[in-house]
Amino acid sequence: MPHDFPTLKNDLFLRALKGETVERPPVWMMRQAGRYLPQYMVLRRKYSFFERVETPELACEITIQPIDELEPDAAIIFSDILTVPQALGIDVDLVPGKGPVMGNPIKTEDDAFAILAEDVPEKLNHVMKAITLTRHELNGRVPLIGFAGAPWTLFCYMVQGEGSKNFDKAKAFLYQHPDASRHVMKELTKATIDYLRAQVEAGAQAVQLFDSWAGLLSPDDFNEWALPYLMEITQSIKDVPVILFAKGAWYALERLSFKSGASALGIDWAIAPEFAREKTRNEITLQGNFDPTNLLAPIPEIEKKTRRMIDRFGTQRYIANLGHGILPHVPVDHARAFVDTVKNYSEVKT
Repeated sequence: MPHDFPTLKNDLFLRALKGETVERPPVWMMRQAGRYLPQYMVLRRKYSFFERVETPELACEITIQPIDELEPDAAIIFSDILTVPQALGIDVDLVPGKGPVMGNPIKTEDDAFAILAEDVPEKLNHVMKAITLTRHELNGRVPLIGFAGAPWTLFCYMVQGEGSKNFDKAKAFLYQHPDASRHVMKELTKATIDYLRAQVEAGAQAVQLFDSWAGLLSPDDFNEWALPYLMEITQSIKDVPVILFAKGAWYALERLSFKSGASALGIDWAIAPEFAREKTRNEITLQGNFDPTNLLAPIPEIEKKTRRMIDRFGTQRYIANLGHGILPHVPVDHARAFVDTVKNYSEVKT
């Protein structure tokens, strides 16, 4: 059933995703709804993380906080990539100082084959409600982005059972139990497609797929364990642009650009803009790649580095963003300096 949403007033982000000519690059920040904002911390003290995610009114309020505060060109729904493992029966808890911990990680082949993608959108209906509510509450100010974690990254958490620098258990499981691992990947792919399609139906105007741990895979392993599933998901989303962010997988830029069907590729800060443009032959929109720790530099330095970044990427087929999520201890006025510098960017230097 179609929603009667307000008319979009700022479509700069969507135009850049389509490769249309823009007057300046659009800007938003990964994790822009979150811990660096004092108004978010007020809600954090009152409600647990998953209470915030699972209460549509709270998720909506948190999504809009940075739009009110910084006025970027897009909003991203406040949620978490681990909602899909939850829907697949994995117990997820966020432990302060430690991060995500799974109460029942995949340890055996039987555990893996027990994972089935059933009724995922129904189980995550609170996300759809939050998206629809947020679209109305944004009142057309900026587009709303939905998102999901990519199968490889979700597999990492589901097998490792917690965050890790190298996800050694997850990689070992992959090599020791390839058939069981393939089953989990296929179910995660199906779950993610169903989930993202439901987000689009609920009102998401673009979606981003986060493969946060792609860089832990060798190029050959990426071809086997990440790329086919990323392609299947991207090509299953028809009505809105898809941004693929395979962090650390610099070697796959070319393949992702020409094979994935994505509208844009997210770039982390370890990739030079020139390298990214060369590998993608300037035929796809690129998003990124400001190092989030640069937001801790003095404001004049942030402004200088931001302008330099845009100079290098160019203003067309480009979305200014961070190379990963904003850090919790970034001062709000530093985040604002980044956004404002992009918004004030002019190719004509005075």
